[in-house]
Amino acid sequence: MDALEEIFGKTAQMTVLKNLIAHKDESTYLSGIADETGLSHSSVARVITPLIKINIVIEKPLGKQIRTFRLNLDNEKTKLILDFYNKLNKIKD
Repeated sequence: MDALEEIFGKTAQMTVLKNLIAHKDESTYLSGIADETGLSHSSVARVITPLIKINIVIEKPLGKQIRTFRLNLDNEKTKLILDFYNKLNKIKD
């Protein structure tokens, strides 16, 4: 368990957010996140929706049924999350 999970708990949304942080310079698919995290496709879709609504995650359609996702690195909330995450993980107990 990393420092973020110690504070906020291990939730599906936290798992998805950490996956996106780990790949912050890349776009990915729901199935890619599901495969890497062990979450179901429907769980990933459910928990990524609020992150899209608050503009932390950018959704970009590719065709009619394919969607890609990536962190919105221009969003101030995302910048704060990344800064907090990086500082928190540097702290050694």
